[in-house]
Amino acid sequence: MIKVMVVDDEIAMREILKIMLKDFKIIEASNGKEAIELYKKEKPDLVLMDVMMPIMNGIDATYEIKKMDPNAKIVAITAYASSKGEKVLEAGADFILKKPFTRREVIKMIEKIVGSS
Repeated sequence: MIKVMVVDDEIAMREILKIMLKDFKIIEASNGKEAIELYKKEKPDLVLMDVMMPIMNGIDATYEIKKMDPNAKIVAITAYASSKGEKVLEAGADFILKKPFTRREVIKMIEKIVGSS
């Protein structure tokens, strides 16, 4: 089963993603710092990383995870793709998923990056 880490400071967004990704094993983090610690422990197949978060933003967390594991697969999730997109890609994100998105878009992206289970 594909293991996906969902990183978002909004509980509602994590809940929505858990429902959308019910066929995957989900790990949750509420900020970038937590995401880095969980990544070390869990080694997920893919990280869905919110960009704007308190404590540590998704750009810094993406950079740190990629430094630790250059093969990490990270998809940035943001409503600010036009202003933050370039920075998160420079940090090492593989793709950007713009909010709002559909279940189909998320599943398609995961399958494209990780392959289907």
